[in-house]
Amino acid sequence: MSRLSDIAAKPTLREYAQGAAQNAIQPVADFLAPAVDVPVSVGYYKRYSERNRFALPNTRRMVGGRAVELGWDAEDQTYNCEPHALDFPVDEIEENDALESALQEGAEMVAEVAGLVHEKAVIDAALAAAGAGTDTAWDSSANPIDDLDSAIIDVVKAAKYGSLMGVGLLFGANAWRLFKNHASVTNKFVVGNARTRGKVAVPTMEAVGELFLAQPEVRASFMVYDTAKEGLAESIQFVLDNTILVFAQRPNPTRRDPSFMKTFRLAGKWMVPGSYTRDDGRVEVAKFDWSEDIVVANSSAVRRLNVSAS
Repeated sequence: MSRLSDIAAKPTLREYAQGAAQNAIQPVADFLAPAVDVPVSVGYYKRYSERNRFALPNTRRMVGGRAVELGWDAEDQTYNCEPHALDFPVDEIEENDALESALQEGAEMVAEVAGLVHEKAVIDAALAAAGAGTDTAWDSSANPIDDLDSAIIDVVKAAKYGSLMGVGLLFGANAWRLFKNHASVTNKFVVGNARTRGKVAVPTMEAVGELFLAQPEVRASFMVYDTAKEGLAESIQFVLDNTILVFAQRPNPTRRDPSFMKTFRLAGKWMVPGSYTRDDGRVEVAKFDWSEDIVVANSSAVRRLNVSAS
């Protein structure tokens, strides 16, 4: 047995790693594709589209008759929680009494990086599912609130899930800048009213949701990436930038509901610690493994707007 193996097998460290993984899930990723805990790594889920729509079953049962079964059919899709992993080396010179702290630190660092990788993958999948979108000019005569209300109506109709289904608005960084500084939006916020108590009233994300139909949850993505090739001067761009996604979402989705996106994860195994010894014998490696599958469950329940100032 290695020094790390006993520590990695402790229930306390396993719980710590699970908590670190849950806490490190980035807000935008959890907003677009919230987690669905599943008991096995491969199983079925309902996928909806314009062709295969969500429909309410007939729940009435005749006396002596059978009830409608909520089963799976040929149109259903298979999720597959693919393995992911990152390693955290611990040198043999580390003191024994510091090993558990070292593994906890490793869990935090791995979870943080894994969370960023996951968020990028979720956003990429969302943009691919939303397609090219609609180019929208928000000049001085535009009405951004009505533009987004129209998109919300489309999404609610596509989801067909009543009040159980919420709506999410995800702004890219520059899309949010254009929206919150547009005259038709700032005019909705009055300085010195009872709510602001004399403070400057600005269109915050929390307050902006009240302007729209269905009072959607509003968030913005400020994630950036470098588009330049290795060795060239960096070119930092926002992942979303001028894009807005309007989509159907539930904070706690299931395998059946018609939310836009979901992330399937093995229940209780969001991140599992373990260990092995490197071939040179000088370093023990704390390994952290997890599995997930990001899916687009309802491709019809999203609208994409690409906004510009003119």
